[in-house]
Amino acid sequence: MAAYLDHAATTPLRAEALEAMLPFLGGTFGNPSSPHRQGRAARSALDEAHERIAAAIGATAREVVITSGGTEALNLALKGAAWAGKARGHRILTSAVEHHAVLHPLQQLEKFGFEIVELPVDRYGRVDPEQVEAALTERTILVAIQHANNEVGTVQPIAAIGAIVRSRGPKGCLFAIDAIASAPHLPIDVETLGCDLLAIAAHKLDGPKGAGALYVRRGTHILSQQQGGTQERYRRAGTEDVAAAVGMGVAVELAVAERDVVARRVRKLRDRLKSAVLAVDGVELTGHPRDRLPSILSVVAAESDGAAVVIKLDLAGIAASIGSACTTGSTDPSHVLTAMGYPDEEARGALRFSLGRATTEAEIDEAIAVVPRILGEIRAGAAAMAAETASAAVGVVSGAGR
Repeated sequence: MAAYLDHAATTPLRAEALEAMLPFLGGTFGNPSSPHRQGRAARSALDEAHERIAAAIGATAREVVITSGGTEALNLALKGAAWAGKARGHRILTSAVEHHAVLHPLQQLEKFGFEIVELPVDRYGRVDPEQVEAALTERTILVAIQHANNEVGTVQPIAAIGAIVRSRGPKGCLFAIDAIASAPHLPIDVETLGCDLLAIAAHKLDGPKGAGALYVRRGTHILSQQQGGTQERYRRAGTEDVAAAVGMGVAVELAVAERDVVARRVRKLRDRLKSAVLAVDGVELTGHPRDRLPSILSVVAAESDGAAVVIKLDLAGIAASIGSACTTGSTDPSHVLTAMGYPDEEARGALRFSLGRATTEAEIDEAIAVVPRILGEIRAGAAAMAAETASAAVGVVSGAGR
């Protein structure tokens, strides 16, 4: 048996989305910008995808830009807002625990003279809304804060932050939200959140890879990041991937309809696994104990290398991760955990188990049987090695004294 517990990295494409996509991967192949019958059929499907995505987040179809994924959506939001607002100011506020799809574009903007202020977080990974307010100046043009953290699952007080940006920020200051991790599990309403820009990704919602969307509030000006044709109302040039857009529209609509039921079931499964994992000596929960995504169990295991644990779990048929899939291969500890105050050595013991709509009771049963055993074996091996090293060191010292 195998258990896939890495839904925060990506989710399986649901059958309904695949079925909706298939016609546009074959016979219905027209370019949505073409005026003939085949083009009009593609345009109609694309328009319907806009409407479905918009309805899922409380927006209008005209406010949705379909992109190639969450990373492009975030790049368009951040760079587009920054360059459009450059005449008013250069200061951008964000948090130290954002996804690299936010931090890296902001680091690039910093090279062009923008001032990037990374707000600290508490031990649970939360941003204090009062610190957002204190950091606002007349030159602040953008505030970019995630809805929920993709590594530890902590949910930010995002509506409170949005209210502060609207009431205390300078005129024209925009509020951007990365909702990629939260959209599968939490209600998303752009009016309630008070945002001007919001990004989601299809493959985190049981939709296809290669599709995402950016909400741009009506009247909000951003500078397009790729020029060419008039697609997406001049905001994203290039012939649209109709099949991916259609699949995303179906997946998002179904995810919203099923969200409450799925979230309750997933939370129960996660809590079963949590009880078993936290029963292992030296394992500590990371992220907020209550205000967190129902799907994520994130821990640090003392005297363990999270990467080694993940490899052993994989050999045992359990798919898990140490954090964001976008940082796989990096030898650095999680920037999220270090920002939360964990020393590097503790942060290297990070593990993330993430559940989704497709997670089964049997998968959790398998994980409960395997994960605590492997964690115990690795910790016991580390303790034995430490004892052997200490004994050898004593022997060296004793020998030197003869």
